[in-house]
Amino acid sequence: MAEASNPVMSEMFLEEGNGEKIYEKVCGEIETLELPLGSTLSSVYDDQPNAHQRFMEKLDTRIRNHDREIEKMCNFHHQGFVDAINELLKVRADAEKLKVQVTDTNRGFQEAGKEVIAKTEDIIRCRIQQRNIATVVDRLQLCLPALEMYSKLKEQMSGKRYYSALKTMNQLEHVYLPKVSQYRFCQIMAENLPKLREEIKDISMSGLKDFLESIRKHSDKIGETAMKQAQQQKTFHAALHRQTNVSYRKPMYIINGHGSEDENELKSKSPMLEDEETEEEVLSVQDLVDFTPVYRCLHIYSVLGDKEVFENYYRKQRKKQARLVLQPQANMHETVEGYRRYFSQIVGFFVVEDHILHVTQGLVTGTYTTELWTMAQSKIIAALRTHSSYCTDPDLVLELKNLIVVFADTLQGYGFPVNRLFDLLYEVRDKYNETLLKKWAGVFRDIFEADNYSPIPVANEEEYRAVVSKFPFQDPEGDKLSFPKKLPMSQSVPQIYMQVKEFIYASLKFSESLHRSSTEIDDMLRKSTNLLLTRTLNSGLQNLIKKPHIGLTELVQIIINTTHLEQACKYLEDFITNITNISPETVHTTRLYGLSTFKDARHAAEEEIYTKLNQKIDEFIQLADYDWTMAEPDGRASGYLMDLINFLRSTFQVFTNLPSNNNDHGAMSGKVAQTACMSACKHLSTSLTQMLLDSELKQISMGAVQQFNLDVIQCELFASSDPVPGFQEDTLQLAFLDLRQLLDLFMIWDWSTYLADYGQPNSKYLRVNPSTALILLEKMKDVNKKNNIFAQFKKNDRDRQKLIDTVVKQLRSLVNGMSQHS
Repeated sequence: MAEASNPVMSEMFLEEGNGEKIYEKVCGEIETLELPLGSTLSSVYDDQPNAHQRFMEKLDTRIRNHDREIEKMCNFHHQGFVDAINELLKVRADAEKLKVQVTDTNRGFQEAGKEVIAKTEDIIRCRIQQRNIATVVDRLQLCLPALEMYSKLKEQMSGKRYYSALKTMNQLEHVYLPKVSQYRFCQIMAENLPKLREEIKDISMSGLKDFLESIRKHSDKIGETAMKQAQQQKTFHAALHRQTNVSYRKPMYIINGHGSEDENELKSKSPMLEDEETEEEVLSVQDLVDFTPVYRCLHIYSVLGDKEVFENYYRKQRKKQARLVLQPQANMHETVEGYRRYFSQIVGFFVVEDHILHVTQGLVTGTYTTELWTMAQSKIIAALRTHSSYCTDPDLVLELKNLIVVFADTLQGYGFPVNRLFDLLYEVRDKYNETLLKKWAGVFRDIFEADNYSPIPVANEEEYRAVVSKFPFQDPEGDKLSFPKKLPMSQSVPQIYMQVKEFIYASLKFSESLHRSSTEIDDMLRKSTNLLLTRTLNSGLQNLIKKPHIGLTELVQIIINTTHLEQACKYLEDFITNITNISPETVHTTRLYGLSTFKDARHAAEEEIYTKLNQKIDEFIQLADYDWTMAEPDGRASGYLMDLINFLRSTFQVFTNLPSNNNDHGAMSGKVAQTACMSACKHLSTSLTQMLLDSELKQISMGAVQQFNLDVIQCELFASSDPVPGFQEDTLQLAFLDLRQLLDLFMIWDWSTYLADYGQPNSKYLRVNPSTALILLEKMKDVNKKNNIFAQFKKNDRDRQKLIDTVVKQLRSLVNGMSQHS
């Protein structure tokens, strides 16, 4: 290992005769104290076993040599050393003296320098203080701007000048505090700035919330003010247009309380129009709402970099308020005030939004307001549709229409599209017409109930003029008659005519302020009037005709009334034409359907006359009290029948009052009277025949037949007396011909002729049906058996009985043949 670590030294020890040289070299290295000695010593100890001993011997020899040299040197210098010691001993006494002198001198200096030292220390202290003061002044000069700005910040915060406070904070944070950031108070200031910013944000947001609450409360007042402005400007321009016949453009409604230059110029040129303006000063939106909180909050959030947060919050809150504003009250439809408040709140809401749109940048945008208005418009239309459907008062519906027009005009002035609102007015118009029709249905009902259904008496010219001023009555023949006289129609006719005109006026009111053409207005008036005539008035007439208390006299008067109302339709056409200046001959002009309405009513009245006549005849027939088993007739007609004939005579006399002032009316009145008379005679004949053939009547004697014949003779005499003029000869008698031939067959007992001529066109008993004759003959056969008339053993009676049996068989044969032929 020694050989590996120091191979050179190993080789040196191995060489012959070089050992002494190596030890000399090692000793030399030790003497020179060259470090490290490890490698040198290791070469000695790592050698062969005797190398160490040999080295020690060599080292001892070397030490002895050096001791001898030292001894020689000391001996050489010993005398000089002794001389130096002696000299030193001599100087020692002088040194003691010098020490005492130095000590005394030092003590004197110390005593003399104490005051100087004190003064010097004072000077040092003052210099240090002076230096510190200068340093403090320098530092204060550096900190003073920051302190002043912070003090200014506090004052601004106390004075609620938050926007200025934010600017001060910004300067403080970026300019002043960085220069003195090493001071503790500056660090405290810097830590307080974010807190102050949050405090400002909270305060401004609180102000915004108060603002939102304020505009929510004042929305109706703001809307009412804006709508009043719109209505006043519309009235102003309408009056100006009427005065100057010049149409001016509609100015934009503004909210700063000042009109346009054009409007001011017009007012200066038209003092009369200015006098018409309301004396009450119309407040602007700024007078009602302080917008400072929203401006301040917007600026603060913009400075703080949270403008988007503020915009989103504002829009979100306003959308919530919009939903609340657009939610109508449940009873809104009950009063016009409910609608007015609803519209005012909505207008107020969008006026504020329009103001915010124009005075701020980006808080609300045109797209945002458009979307908000589109949503609002849909909800408004839905709410109005729902609540208007509950309205039953036409005046309320008309007020609603006027409010919708003002509402739409106001918002249109602010740039909002309102076409859908004007389209809604068509639906409101239909609702208005429905309520008008219901109202006029009650008016017509009251007129019908109050009418006495008798001709109008006029005692003098003044009363006559009063009637014709309300109704276009013309009667050249009647004008020749002297007073007093009677007009053919009843009091309800002029009243109905006037109410129809009032209805047209009421319908016309809805067209005001709708900017519709005369053609559209004319078409609307005619359609609504047609509905009044065809639905309301016609329904009222039909119900009136069907009422139980309306008698034949009243029905006759109703026919007269409808005739005159029908004639007045052309005057209603002219009335509408004068209003709209649209000629009835214009293409697409709707015609009035009054002619068909009154014709239908007259036809219903005629049918009701026929029905009531027949019902009255049935009532008299029910009074009949025949003794169907009587042996001999009474020799005079039955009392019930004479009463019936007298009733018919008096009734048909009433028909002479039907209007006949021209050929058409004369033909109409004659037709009604003739139809009624013929219907009555036929119904009477049929009722008498059914009385004979009644299944509950089992027996009829010849005496009863003869009594019945006397009654039929009275009926024939009535028919031949020409109760209603205009019949051809014997026309009415034909109604009783079937009954007459049947009675003659049994009275004459002419069965041979009947059976022989049956089926012949010129048969004497052509109208006698075999089944009818068979039923009546069997009733007479049964009564004869009961009375034992044919039970006697007389030859002529037995022959008569055989004849009856034979006739019965033949009649049955004819009846069976008829059934088989059928």
